[in-house]
Parts: sequence; C-alpha cells; structure tokens
Amino acid sequence: MSDETGIDLDDIERRMKGAQGALRTEFASLRTGRAAASMLDPIMVESYGQRTPINQVGTVNVPEPRMLTINVWDKTMVQAVEKAIRESGLGINPQLNGTIIMLPIPELNEERRRELTKVAAQYAEHARVAVRNVRRDGMDQLKKAKADGMSEDDNKIWHDEVQSLTDGAISAIDAALENKQEEIMQV
Repeated sequence: MSDETGIDLDDIERRMKGAQGALRTEFASLRTGRAAASMLDPIMVESYGQRTPINQVGTVNVPEPRMLTINVWDKTMVQAVEKAIRESGLGINPQLNGTIIMLPIPELNEERRRELTKVAAQYAEHARVAVRNVRRDGMDQLKKAKADGMSEDDNKIWHDEVQSLTDGAISAIDAALENKQEEIMQV
C-alpha cells in the first residue's frame, strides 16, 4: 500500500508478522510436558564434520503424548545423536533401541513450570520490542514524508494506520503468551 508518500504499510505489516512468527518458533521449542517434534529443532548433531539439525539425520516421531522417537538413518550416527540430546539441556534421558532413540518426556515439576512461563514471557517481550522497532521505523518514514510536504490530515491517517497495525500485533503476541503460559501450567 505504498504510494508517493514513501510509506510501505505492507512492509511494516510483514515485518510485524515476522516478529510474531519468530515468537511462535521460540514457543514451540519450550517444553510443556507434552512431546512435540519441534522440541528437538534447536539441537545440532556433529555429523561428518558439520553441525546438522537432528531432523536431517533421522526421522522424528511422536508415537504417544509423552514419548519422542528418532529413527537414525545411519547407525554410525546413533551415538552422536544421543550425545547431542544429552548435552542439549532439555532434561531428557535418551534410551537406545538399535537405531531408534526413544525420548520419554518427564513430568514437569511446579518450579520448572514457573521458570518456563518466565522464559515464555521474555520471548514475548522480545517480540513486542521487535514490533515497536518496526513501528518506530514507520513513524520515522511519516516524519520524513511530513517534512517532504505531506499534509497534516494525511499524516494523521497514516499515523493511525501504523498504530493500528502495532496494536494488532502486540495484542496477538499477548494472546499467544497467555495461551503458552496456560499450556505450560497445565498438569
């Protein structure tokens, strides 16, 4: 929706949605006591001299709500995958069964749940900051356009549009945080 004013609302909206997408990815990596393949996304395995994501050395499955399995394609990689999981800090103890690594997901205690809600809140705050930075960029574009001769009325309309996008993005982040915190605290 850019025109001669130099303000690109589509770009502003896309960047705000990018911050929300990054937040969803971070939330997916938080353990909630329920098995999810995305929990393993941040873990890298030393494979043939390179760091490789786990999902590129084996098939990750969720056979039951509290169990993950990794069917490692190359049996020489099983030990490296097991080591990467042990060192990941997820608090999961891998069990070997041939080329299949089973990961039973332990119950979260109350203290760990509270820690995870704080981590989720930090992720949400980072996303809010990113959205506010995009808003600031939009407002800077408006100031420049006003200096270049944009009318007061047009400036107000564009200002309201940018603020509306910001408010929508922040409320979506707050709603996502609330949902994630409820999910974490569920026993």
